[in-house]
Amino acid sequence: MKRLLAAVLSALAFAVAGVNAPAAAQTLASRPPATDTLGKLKATKQINVAVSADSFPLSFVKDGKGDPVGYSIDLCKKVIAQLARATGVPDLKTTWIPGTVSERIAMVSSGKADIDCANTTATLSRMQDVDFSSLIFLETGGLLVKDEGPVKSFADLAGRSIAVISGTTTETRLEQLLKQRLVNAKVVKVKDGPEGIALLEKGTIDAFVSDKVKLVGLAVQAKDPKSLAILGEDLSVEPLAFALPRGDSPFRLEVNRALTQVYVGGELEPIFMAWLGPIGRPTGMLAAMYLLNSIPQ
Repeated sequence: MKRLLAAVLSALAFAVAGVNAPAAAQTLASRPPATDTLGKLKATKQINVAVSADSFPLSFVKDGKGDPVGYSIDLCKKVIAQLARATGVPDLKTTWIPGTVSERIAMVSSGKADIDCANTTATLSRMQDVDFSSLIFLETGGLLVKDEGPVKSFADLAGRSIAVISGTTTETRLEQLLKQRLVNAKVVKVKDGPEGIALLEKGTIDAFVSDKVKLVGLAVQAKDPKSLAILGEDLSVEPLAFALPRGDSPFRLEVNRALTQVYVGGELEPIFMAWLGPIGRPTGMLAAMYLLNSIPQ
């Protein structure tokens, strides 16, 4: 009996192995090769970085000329320095590629860009296409309106027009809020911040919704900043991070290593104060964010 049972078990094991082994081998063979961004940087001696050209003070191009600057860019340069050390390429050349948030996600997903260093919100839907670094900032969504205009709160948007940048998390959140609060407003989708500001200044729209820090930057650069106002109401919370190639753990490790070094090594405050000083030093949720994203060795 024992011999018969052993023979049956042996036959079953052989059958299972015979059926599953080719299938498993086929599955493994069909998987795309793992992304090796560090190897790519070492071979090309170059890193391609997706950025925003109009997201003052996080990532923007002064007067539309030259390389981008801003809070996110300064953090990105610290990351690039760490990547240069990790790859052994001290003269790693940086190519900045401006684009909208949708374009930047597509660049990283397709391999056109190796990292997105701007003001991108980390979301579950975007994680289907890219990975994200540790958080770099906590943003809130808000409304920019005419200071003497009729819109004093979100409820005042009923029967009016509001612009939002297409493809952003703010667009999704705005549509949800309008339905939840039963506010019937016309949503005008724009490509970027300058287009939204231009429509607001012309009176074509009654409000422009976006990240509050971005709205501050746009208002400061407007033709008549004193004619604009940002409402105190927060419409959303936006956790910002650098978008990275999906599934590349060694690359993500070096990016997070660099961010941790900035957060705990005394380099964060001068960067923060240089670009975000007017809002004060990090406190509350923002201070907690930096602490929680300082990954220990």
